[in-house]
Amino acid sequence: MKVSVFRKAHFNAAHRLHNPSLSEERNLELFGLCNNPSYHGHNYMLEVKVKGEIDPETGYVMDTKVLKDIIRQEVQEKFDHRNLNLDTEEFRNLNPTAENIAVVIWNALRKRIDKNLDMSIRLYETENNFVEFDGK
Repeated sequence: MKVSVFRKAHFNAAHRLHNPSLSEERNLELFGLCNNPSYHGHNYMLEVKVKGEIDPETGYVMDTKVLKDIIRQEVQEKFDHRNLNLDTEEFRNLNPTAENIAVVIWNALRKRIDKNLDMSIRLYETENNFVEFDGK
């Protein structure tokens, strides 16, 4: 019997969508306002889903306090109130699209969460725009 456990977290970050191998004109065509040289920001909402068997000793799939701490350390402390392009190693050479941010976050969390548990994330860039990644 598998059960899913969810944890939500928020962080605020600025970024600029830009591919340095393309011309300024092509970047503007592809990314529009998101290519603003002065950057722009989002209030991101992260939803982490962990799925697995219930531990008979604890009654947990995963202790949500532990999950909260992992998210804080691996996501919020690294990205909250940062310029992703300028302030983080993860995006120094990686375009910080929602898709790429989701993959980076998933990889960071996956290293800290029991491999016997399935994990996926949803990253909301706005109320209406979000991406989902499960490592596949």
